[in-house]
Amino acid sequence: MAAQSQFAELARQLSAIGAVKRDLARILPAHCPAGSAAVLTLLDHHGEMRMSRLAELLAVDMSVTSRHVAHVAERGWVDRAPDPCDKRSRILRLNPAGRALLEELSERYIQTLAGALDDWSDDEVGQLNTMLARLRRSFDCLGVPGAAPVKHSGECRARSPHHFEHDAVTPATPA
Repeated sequence: MAAQSQFAELARQLSAIGAVKRDLARILPAHCPAGSAAVLTLLDHHGEMRMSRLAELLAVDMSVTSRHVAHVAERGWVDRAPDPCDKRSRILRLNPAGRALLEELSERYIQTLAGALDDWSDDEVGQLNTMLARLRRSFDCLGVPGAAPVKHSGECRARSPHHFEHDAVTPATPA
């Protein structure tokens, strides 16, 4: 296991990742804030769903989810249809306009990352991708956000590296 000082440095570096995420969020068009991009990304990745499921995936309150959904629906990026199982609920679906916007956002992210990392080798970018996916899988093992660290059995690390693909700042890009 790494030394405590290594974990302290990792904590500092992860805090700095917040600045990178904020910089990436700044490339979003003004009409599509990060919350809207997250809604579109989740619908693209998971398919149609109820708003309650979307709120779970976003890990935010239903009122926040409702505002995000209203924003994307007003702009014509998603369709809302009655749920055949419960007419009081709505099923959300990404439509072609939403998919087109996601493609544009994805291209913006890819170009921004390529520009920022233009002095990195393909191998270095690959290593970063591998290590970040491993970090995410390690946190997947914790189960409950904010829970005390637990000893990993190794079983949870065998799960999909894409469990957290709903990163609210990175629309339509591989996790």
